[in-house]
Amino acid sequence: MPWSPPRRLKTDEIPIVVNDFRIAAHNAMEAGFNGVEIHGANGFIIDQFMKDGVNDRTDKYGGNLENRCRFALEVVEAVVDEIGPDRVGMRLSPFLDFLDAGDSNPQALGLYMANALNKYGIAYLHVIEPRMINGMDKSETPYSLLPMRKAFKGTFIAAGGYTRDDGNEAIAENHADLIAFGRLFIANPDLPKRFELNAPLNKYDRDTFYSAEPIVGYTDYPFLEDNA
Repeated sequence: MPWSPPRRLKTDEIPIVVNDFRIAAHNAMEAGFNGVEIHGANGFIIDQFMKDGVNDRTDKYGGNLENRCRFALEVVEAVVDEIGPDRVGMRLSPFLDFLDAGDSNPQALGLYMANALNKYGIAYLHVIEPRMINGMDKSETPYSLLPMRKAFKGTFIAAGGYTRDDGNEAIAENHADLIAFGRLFIANPDLPKRFELNAPLNKYDRDTFYSAEPIVGYTDYPFLEDNA
C-alpha cells in the first residue's frame, strides 16, 4: 500500500483539523452514540503534537509544553462546545513512545494535561499506565499515574495490562475510578460476566492484532455458553 510522506501541518491548516474533530463528534451524536473519546494517545496526531520527541515545530504549536498541548486542548474545546462536556472523554499515553512518539518529561506532560482538562469539565480521562511504556506488555517503571489521578477532577480511568485482581486492587486503593480492558475484552466478549463468575478467560492471539482480517481474532472468540 502506498503511503504519503509525512509532513508538518501548516499553521493555517490546524484549525481545519480541529474542525474535523468537531464534525466527527457531531456525526457520532447524529448516529446515536452516547459520547465520544478523543484519542490523544498511542502516537497518533494529537499525541504527536504533545510529545517533544516528535514535535519540532517553531510556531505557537511547538516548543514549550503549553504550546505543544495547544492543539489537543483546541480539539477538546471544539468537541465540548459541539456536544457538551458530559459526552466527552479523552485518552492519553504520556509515558508511551509508541510510533516513536516519546517525550523527555512524560510526568510533566501528563500532569499538565490532567490539570488543563479540568477547565472543560469532560466526563472522564482515560490514561495508559506507565508500566506499558513499551506499548506491549507490563514492565517495571518508577513512574505513576497517581499525580494525574489526583489532579484531574472528573472520573479517572486507568488502562494497561490489568487483570481482574489487580484491577480490583487499583480501585480499592483509589488509584483510579474505573479500569479499562482492551486485549482481554477482544478475546472475551462476555468479559464482565466472566469477571463476575471468576470464570476462565480465553487467551488472546497477538498475531491477529492490527490486521485487515474482519473476523479472525476479533469476532470469533467464544462466549461462556459456547464452551459449556
